[in-house]
Amino acid sequence: MSEAPDTMTGDTADGTREADWLRLDPRTVLVRVVLFSGVLAGAALPVTVALAGPRPLWQAVAWVAAGVTLALLADIVAENVRLRRTRYRIGAERVELHTGLLVVQRRSLARERIRSADLTANPLQRALGLVKVRIGTGEHTGGSESTLELDLVTRAEGERLRHELLARPAASAAPDHDPSLATLDPRWIRYAPVSFLAPALGGAAAGAVMQVSEWFGAQAEVIDWIGDWFQDVSIPWMIVVLVLVATVAGAVGALGLWVEMWWNYRLEREPGGTLRVSRGLFTARSVSIEERRLRGIELVEPLGVRALGAARVDAVATGLVKDEADKHTDLKTLLPAAERPVADRVAAQVLREPQPPTGAPLAAHPRAARTRRVRWALGSALLPVAVLVLLGLLLTPVLLYAAAGCAVVLGPVALLFARDAYRSLGHAVSGAYLVTRSGTVRRTTVALQRSGVIGWTVKQSYFQRRAGLLTLTATTAAGAGAYDIPDAGRSEGLTFAAGAVPDLLAPFLEAVPTQEARSTER
Repeated sequence: MSEAPDTMTGDTADGTREADWLRLDPRTVLVRVVLFSGVLAGAALPVTVALAGPRPLWQAVAWVAAGVTLALLADIVAENVRLRRTRYRIGAERVELHTGLLVVQRRSLARERIRSADLTANPLQRALGLVKVRIGTGEHTGGSESTLELDLVTRAEGERLRHELLARPAASAAPDHDPSLATLDPRWIRYAPVSFLAPALGGAAAGAVMQVSEWFGAQAEVIDWIGDWFQDVSIPWMIVVLVLVATVAGAVGALGLWVEMWWNYRLEREPGGTLRVSRGLFTARSVSIEERRLRGIELVEPLGVRALGAARVDAVATGLVKDEADKHTDLKTLLPAAERPVADRVAAQVLREPQPPTGAPLAAHPRAARTRRVRWALGSALLPVAVLVLLGLLLTPVLLYAAAGCAVVLGPVALLFARDAYRSLGHAVSGAYLVTRSGTVRRTTVALQRSGVIGWTVKQSYFQRRAGLLTLTATTAAGAGAYDIPDAGRSEGLTFAAGAVPDLLAPFLEAVPTQEARSTER
């Protein structure tokens, strides 16, 4: 059983005696000191190696050990002072947090504006039964003014705060028999190696090897060792082998990262209309999204995942803002890459619709849109070919053969991508939702509540005007803030926008008289 947090009674520093102030868990100091010790240990090794050059090794170790000890003592004192000067209070109308070492910060959020109370815990925090609670209003402030962080409290206290702050009147309808909308299927891991993250992790692994070898002054030896392995191999084959090795390393890294992020995954609907996503193997995370903030969903299909018939489901909701602390975390993901039927089912359940709007038949775009994509694709493919031809004429004829090979390979690939990009275009109205789809390398299908559209932006370039096309952008306060319908037919697109959200665009449209009406006027 976890202990109740320390409380403060009596007069406060500002003379108030309303509610007891609560303190963070005392083990916060232990967690922060341990984490800081890890940072110091990681920095001590390369510093020791650097100092050992001009002086004996024992002397370098002594200097580094003394510095680490002083830094640890200073951190222990600072963390104890921070703990004693940090307190929070959950009042009837506001949530307040007072903290600070030299300058005391007093911040508060109105309870009626609170939209999220997310819990996170790394492995050390989980072992001690602690969590970090992030309370947010969901406002786009561009800073931390819309969030309060309690770092750290017991898990029981974190769950209590989450339920208390997100408590809403229960819906009048009968509660769901099974609140669980989706749970982890271990077979979904097969989609991890085909994500765009795999090659990035492979490149990062190669860069890490070179960086660490440079720290120890062994980068030249590593390069020589690689050269010895490929001394009897041509340069093109050596590049192919290194790329394959990096790809395999990236795939293994992507598998490990997927397990860490999505193990114990569960999507459930809680009483009062809140969607909760919990996941994580070592670092546990719980994200809550109020359904009244939900404006739709986004079906994301990266090229590799789409080739295997899978898709990811993201929420289009207000308040899911990534600040600096969460720039590497996808808070809006409701379902990782899973089979397309599963993604459609979860999307329908999240939106409380009998059928997923993302499965509605979409209107095709004019052939002029396909022509534009073919031109873009061929232009992108032929640009390196033109550069190689120019260099071949100026430097060596060998580059002309390379240009011919690039043209033979890149030309058909570009046409395939252009064809797929055109076939991916589409838009429709499905009940209460506006649906738009576009993209080829990363195809997205967005189902946006028509009532959530607050404006339309109509863009038309010179070439679009000549082709009779335009790009419509539906603006909303949720998600990315704007969703495009690219290269729609001019008249069809305007008619669609006016019908999808009545009275929003109609005042700006001018009716075009028909041939019969013009004859009557004459």
